[in-house]
Amino acid sequence: MCYKCNTFLFMNKSAVVHARLEPQTKKRAEVIFAKLGMSPTEAIRLFYAQVSLHKGLPFSVKIPNKLTQKVLKESGEGKNVEEFDSLDAMYDSWEE
Repeated sequence: MCYKCNTFLFMNKSAVVHARLEPQTKKRAEVIFAKLGMSPTEAIRLFYAQVSLHKGLPFSVKIPNKLTQKVLKESGEGKNVEEFDSLDAMYDSWEE
């Protein structure tokens, strides 16, 4: 709807976006879209509309600091990673 003139605008939706996603990311997002009652196409349109309105991403994106980058790199390589049998065991390890 055009808020300046109170009329509906019908736009030709002919632009196409192609994106490659990890299958699990796609599936998880589509479950959420379904719960919200929207299709993936509607979600993409909403994202683009919000980017346009905000003149940038509609959420905060930050570059990790040096320590976080180091921890992410090491954990991705399996270094300095602790495994626990339960959440309680993990929480208990924090108290030690």
